[in-house]
Amino acid sequence: MPRFLLIVNPTSGRGFAGRSIPLMEQELKKYNLDYKLVLTERPWHAAELTEQAARDGYETVIIASGDGTANEALNGLMRARVAGFDKTAMGQIAVGTGNDFAFGMGIPGGVEPGCKILAENYRRRMDVGIVKGGDYPDGRYFGNGVGIGFDAATGFVAARIRWIRGMLLYLIAAIETIFVYYKAPTVTMDYDDKTMTVSPLMLSIMNGRRMGGGFFFAPKGDPADGSFDLCIARSASQLRIFGLIPYFMKGTQGTQKEVTMTQARKVHVTAVQGTLPVHCDGETVCFEGKELTIELLPGQIEFITKKPA
Repeated sequence: MPRFLLIVNPTSGRGFAGRSIPLMEQELKKYNLDYKLVLTERPWHAAELTEQAARDGYETVIIASGDGTANEALNGLMRARVAGFDKTAMGQIAVGTGNDFAFGMGIPGGVEPGCKILAENYRRRMDVGIVKGGDYPDGRYFGNGVGIGFDAATGFVAARIRWIRGMLLYLIAAIETIFVYYKAPTVTMDYDDKTMTVSPLMLSIMNGRRMGGGFFFAPKGDPADGSFDLCIARSASQLRIFGLIPYFMKGTQGTQKEVTMTQARKVHVTAVQGTLPVHCDGETVCFEGKELTIELLPGQIEFITKKPA
């Protein structure tokens, strides 16, 4: 059996992943990496392939994709882990649209640097989050983060824009969301031993560092530190939201009066008025949720990442 199962979503990055397959194979062969390549064919296929790979005893599953397929694969690995098949590691070649999960795990975008990191085979254990509520009452695992409110609404708009990728896509979607879509709910938020009631522009519960291709909701986030980084941004006028965007791009939003930065291991959010649009790792959890629980599971899987300097 090959050491690595390489799962490619050929539609990731608006088709960039599929076009990159010849280069991936060239680079993996250059490093004499023993692998088998399979393509995803439908939603949640990556989760099925990854879970089966773990059950079959593959040493590592490599995901060549963006955030959505990586999230599916993470869910497959966690399902296998719950069933007792917990020896399979994960790696990624970041060829998607946002690549925020990969960024948080220390994986730069592109085929060549991704394959070089796989060849170096440096590993660290990463925390995994689970969100329960909305369309996933039994839970969906995530590696990078959960976005509630404006961030999620922006992601839903971005999913409809097909002519561009990367950070510019999310910036255009954010501008559209400011003018058309989003009205802040009132929520009660319990995190660890604290409670607050707030009308948030957005709540970001981060395991990684950024979302939206370049918005640093958790500039100091570390997916192996045993804690979520929380970014709580209170409701603001349309003009003020425009003013806050550059701070999120630089990761300095914590200096602004509307923003609270803190940490927690478990978060419970209830909509007192209005509803909650929610995503995890860019994938829809719900459009109009009422109640969510988000919990950190420390040190769950081994991940192949960049060697420390």
